[in-house]
Amino acid sequence: MDSAFLITSFVTLFVVIDPIGLTPLFIALTSGTDAKHRRAVALRACVIAFALLTLFAFLGEGLLGFIGISMPAFRIAGGILLFLTALDMLFERRTKRREDQSETEDFPDPSVFPIAIPLLAGPGAIATIILLIGQTGDLLGQISVLGVMVSVLLIALLLFLSAGLIERALGKTGITVVTRLLGMLLAALSVQFVLDGLRDFGFATGAG
Repeated sequence: MDSAFLITSFVTLFVVIDPIGLTPLFIALTSGTDAKHRRAVALRACVIAFALLTLFAFLGEGLLGFIGISMPAFRIAGGILLFLTALDMLFERRTKRREDQSETEDFPDPSVFPIAIPLLAGPGAIATIILLIGQTGDLLGQISVLGVMVSVLLIALLLFLSAGLIERALGKTGITVVTRLLGMLLAALSVQFVLDGLRDFGFATGAG
């Protein structure tokens, strides 16, 4: 396997998954939870993302096609669901729900949605892993690409596990400000997901 291809694969997946950019979102989505719960969420999200990306790496778009779902439709659905999460972040709905919970009730678990899907294993990451696997010519190449994917997810996991230190450095006020800002950015990202899906369908051709 060409080392240049592996480097390119790593850079591509790192940019698409963007572990650095997702870390503040992880902090905001798990704000107010304890360290044990946050570690569990981080590990579960990365494991689920690995399983999904590995599944799509070998089965590709045929899996979505089998159940009648196109990649553009997947993008649009992911965008709509992300927008609902962004609204919760902007208007403190998550915080209010958490305050209304009894002391014995578990913390909310955002590991599956939206952290694993669609933030870690979103349409972009799925399309990228399908493309990279398709460019390999043998089993060794496919395993190498999966190894690159694992390394990116491990980086994401390490950054997620350091979220507590970052949160303590920011303080309560800082977290509130960051949560609002990231809610806006997440809303914009969700709209971009929808526009990308519409563009793939032949609509919104002017969207960049």
